[in-house]
Amino acid sequence: MQQTIDFVAESEALDVVLDGLASEDWDTVTQFKGWTINDVLVHLHFWNGMVDVALRDPDGFTREVGDMTAAISAGGFRETENARVIERGPALREVWRARYLEIGEGWAALDPKARVQWVGPDMSVRSAMTARQMETWAHGQEVFDILGQQRREQDRVSNIVMLGVNTFGWSFQVHGREVPPALPQLHLTAPSGEAWRFGEDAENTITGAAVEFAQVVAQTRNIADTALAVAGPVAAEWMAIAQCFAGGPETPPAPGQRHRQV
Repeated sequence: MQQTIDFVAESEALDVVLDGLASEDWDTVTQFKGWTINDVLVHLHFWNGMVDVALRDPDGFTREVGDMTAAISAGGFRETENARVIERGPALREVWRARYLEIGEGWAALDPKARVQWVGPDMSVRSAMTARQMETWAHGQEVFDILGQQRREQDRVSNIVMLGVNTFGWSFQVHGREVPPALPQLHLTAPSGEAWRFGEDAENTITGAAVEFAQVVAQTRNIADTALAVAGPVAAEWMAIAQCFAGGPETPPAPGQRHRQV
């Protein structure tokens, strides 16, 4: 399953940038909601584990989600995750890496169409792996940014682009807005230079780098901080509220809020 290969590759790309971090660097605060680098890896490690539990022990997953929901209501999101993962710094990196490699090996031969539980509606195994890649890529962005590193993007970002395309209607629904009748035309350029085309509404278009489109739908960049050319009211509204992830409505970062440190 290609999505499993891509999830592991995305994790490996993040692992490389963590190499050589000093002990104090792990508590560096990123541009994402005050999370530290430790917080980012705790989040990725915990939910990588949860998706594996959802596959192998659905009843256990349901119980854990109930416990998590209660704990988050009582103590907050970060406090709840951080209480469930005790490792920090290099030790955290080690267990995170062991887990994503284990998932990569264990999920590779699964039926991509098999169903797996999740927080909210269940989803296919393929979608679960795409979601884990997206989370790794999106939260990895804040690590690359705060360390002043430029990620070498690959065409596996196509999975995140497709997630953005498939959540076009969801982006409007979660913000309580009427879903437009047609997807704007997307004219995107892959990291390899390949042309990717989606959508049928020629009166609304989005043109530019596929990576920047993925950054907007994953809310790692404001549309104003990209070179994407957006034409038409539907395309403009979508890019102002796009979110390719589950949960409640999230406000994209303000212009200039998230960027690579220099």
